Amino acid sequence: MESQTYAIVDLETTGHSSQQGDRIIQIAIVLMKDWEILSTYTTFINPEQRIPYFIQDLTHISEKEVKNAPTFEEKAEEIYEILQDTVFVAHNTDFDLPFLQAEFKRAGLPNWVGKHLDTVELAKILFPTAYSFKLQDLALELGIRLANAHRADDDAAATAYLLKACWHRLLALPLLTLEQLHERSFQLKSNISRLLLDAIHIKRTQQSATSDHHFYYRRLALKQPPNDGEDRQEIIEYPVTFQEKKQLFEKAFQHFEVREDQFKMMDEVWEALLNKEEIMTEASTGIGKTLAYLIPSIIYAKKYHCTMAISTYTSHLLDQLLQEELPKAESILQNKVSAVIVKGMDNYIDLDRFCDLLEVKDVSYDENFTKLQLIVWLQDTETGDLGEVTLTGGGKYFVDKIRRMETTAENRRRKPSFDFYLQTLHACKKADLIITNHAMVLADLNRPDPVFKNVNGWILDEGHQFIQAATNRAEKVFSYSKWKHLFGQLGSSESSGIEHPFYLNLVSSHTISTRQLTALDEQFKDLTSLFDKSIMAMLRGLPSEKTKKSHHKQSYLLSQLNLQTTVFKEYSYRLNQWLSLANYMTNAYLRYPDELSTKQKVHLADWQYQLNELQVYLAEWDSIFLQQIENDAAWMELDLRNLPGSVHVYKRPAEVEESVAGIFQSFRQTAGIIWASGTLTVPKNPRFIAEQLGLEKTVPLHQFQAPSSYYSGASVYVVEDMPDIQNVSQTVYIESVAEAIVQTVLATNGRCFVLFTSQDMLRKTVDLIQETGTLDDYMLFAQGMSSGSRMRLLKMFQRFEHSVLFGTNSFWEGVDVPGDALSAVIVVRLPFSSPEDPYFKARAARITQKGDNSFYKLSLPEAILRFKQGFGRLIRSSEDKGVLIVLDRRIETKSYGKEFTNALPNVPVKKVTLDAMVLELENWYNS
Repeated sequence: MESQTYAIVDLETTGHSSQQGDRIIQIAIVLMKDWEILSTYTTFINPEQRIPYFIQDLTHISEKEVKNAPTFEEKAEEIYEILQDTVFVAHNTDFDLPFLQAEFKRAGLPNWVGKHLDTVELAKILFPTAYSFKLQDLALELGIRLANAHRADDDAAATAYLLKACWHRLLALPLLTLEQLHERSFQLKSNISRLLLDAIHIKRTQQSATSDHHFYYRRLALKQPPNDGEDRQEIIEYPVTFQEKKQLFEKAFQHFEVREDQFKMMDEVWEALLNKEEIMTEASTGIGKTLAYLIPSIIYAKKYHCTMAISTYTSHLLDQLLQEELPKAESILQNKVSAVIVKGMDNYIDLDRFCDLLEVKDVSYDENFTKLQLIVWLQDTETGDLGEVTLTGGGKYFVDKIRRMETTAENRRRKPSFDFYLQTLHACKKADLIITNHAMVLADLNRPDPVFKNVNGWILDEGHQFIQAATNRAEKVFSYSKWKHLFGQLGSSESSGIEHPFYLNLVSSHTISTRQLTALDEQFKDLTSLFDKSIMAMLRGLPSEKTKKSHHKQSYLLSQLNLQTTVFKEYSYRLNQWLSLANYMTNAYLRYPDELSTKQKVHLADWQYQLNELQVYLAEWDSIFLQQIENDAAWMELDLRNLPGSVHVYKRPAEVEESVAGIFQSFRQTAGIIWASGTLTVPKNPRFIAEQLGLEKTVPLHQFQAPSSYYSGASVYVVEDMPDIQNVSQTVYIESVAEAIVQTVLATNGRCFVLFTSQDMLRKTVDLIQETGTLDDYMLFAQGMSSGSRMRLLKMFQRFEHSVLFGTNSFWEGVDVPGDALSAVIVVRLPFSSPEDPYFKARAARITQKGDNSFYKLSLPEAILRFKQGFGRLIRSSEDKGVLIVLDRRIETKSYGKEFTNALPNVPVKKVTLDAMVLELENWYNS
């Protein structure tokens, strides 16, 4: 078979749209054949227009470099000729190929004709667990050299080697996996099928087309599960003395810097485990908190042949534990650690359900693409955790249908011969460490037969977040749009019949009659109509005076509304009846599985999934609208421009201390329990978090502080000529905030976090800065305005040298930006909860009812904790330097202001005018 010649192309342009007049500034073409580079063509192009500053920043291509370069018209024929008889390859052909075609047309040439291959599409299939599919990120992950990202010559070369890496990846896949990919590749957007066919021909000529590392489950290639492992290794005794600890760490790390409080924390954790005590440990940034609890936990597990559990709140810390901290601990102890990550059942794939869905060929692009990703992932994964796969497009909805559920196992007649979730539970029995998250702990320890019942010690990292995890778990949410979407999945009154499997030629004498089907359909139409009437009746009870306000987004406590509970009871009763009938009919078909085709089984499983979802929705309906509990806060949020579509109703417990305290009751006196966090205390209320966790006063609190030298690069500025936030309009304050941000950014060359407490104020501030154009030379990333997740925004922020990140609540903590990537954190307002927030109102009201002051008991401590967390973003290593800038003058004018600065490490706090601060910053960052 004649080998292909691939033309790997990359363009740098003045912008994203040739139709809007953007032009090429550099083009590179790498020709590759037989997976070797034949030649490279590259040239700058004079765009005959200005290159935006942020493009110059991104590409490092200046206007000077392209000034004397040829125009595209001068190079068009040469480029066109190079591409003849090749396969066009680019990292995102949807951009490069149409852009180039438009330029060819502008130069008077015909459209280039040929096959094209998109390495983004290919990489997503072959490397489904990659964190990101941007070229720079893939190159880093695959060890591909990319010295100057966003330069066409370097990018084209990296894309060529990415294509080669994809080819080698294909040859490493089992033959069965390749055949399944090829079978489904004809629905893809680029011409990947030929590449797959070439790989299949090579695999078939090999003597051993299958791999010893795989086994086969219903025509799926799976990685051989790990064996049960060797018996636990004996380990050295716990290093009791300071010198013993120092020697252990120095053997593992060159230039190890002793942190006395890290060793002290190790001792406290070890003693708590030995004596089966419960303690709290607050460790500031710079302590090395994770290793301080990991080392004693591992030694304890191995010495006493038992299992320790470590629970975190964020997936970021969980990944950090496994990928960074655990290898360090193994290096220190010179011992392999058996660690198992355990998540809730619905995080794992249901293999039988997936195999059934593989047999359905007539599917959308998104569903087909997700199947391709999962086929490749399954021959690699050891866990079956669906969270490992980086999903795009509509893949999330498909994955929801193949999650392992309790109901799936109950409805299945035969027990699966292989199950990832059960394999994980089995591995826990012999593990040194079980690593999990707070949500899983809360769910599991409330079960009749908990997975973690035999754990011999607990480390609860990010312990203060256990409160939020408990609140989230107990929260009930009604969403009008989600109910309507689910109704759409089941069918609607406008359709000729409910889209359930009973109309797929399934009616037979021993199942159910057409009359029953018609009755089910008619009842469903009545239910959808009654649903809308119930919600509209609730909206008619809104207080009329509030709807006249200029703000479109409103919130109302349910106690403010004149709810007609009889309407909600009636709807609950009728929906329960309908679900009973639907489940009865479903079970009638399940009794005769041999009479169903694969397609019919798949549709039946889809139908069951939707019924289960509706059952969950109904339980939340009853909890929100029919069960009045004194401890709960319930409120409605809506947008007056979109009714009823925007209606959401929330219900949360105002206090969770009793439920949280009860979770670990069976372990007290039988296992050590260590609560660990960087923020457990506030200056005048050291047991603020302890009380919310329901911990007894006898549970000791240990605080560990990094040496003062760790923070030598940090300063705090309070800008004293800002307007008083409580005495000026929001517009005036935002204008001053925008000016302070602009001046700071210009003085530090970007690299700033700007932390808000309100999305509305963030948006208005960013809009104002963009309108003035004062930061047009900087990349501005704004949470809720720029596309992408929190982690994506953070990655983008770090990628650009001149950038600013505007964030709200979730950026106050859990974000690490070490080194020069972050110079300043600007606090726009002290992070008090809004007094109008319905949930805060409910919590404050309960404190007031007890005769306490809700400001000092709740509002102030919470704000101080967030403030500490905001400072924690700034200094992540002893080499870091940066400033915390506070624009809210209440920190100096209010009696409670000192409590904020007292909560910080011992760093200099300066009260200065904006001009004086800017001058100091310029001197500091330019020195």
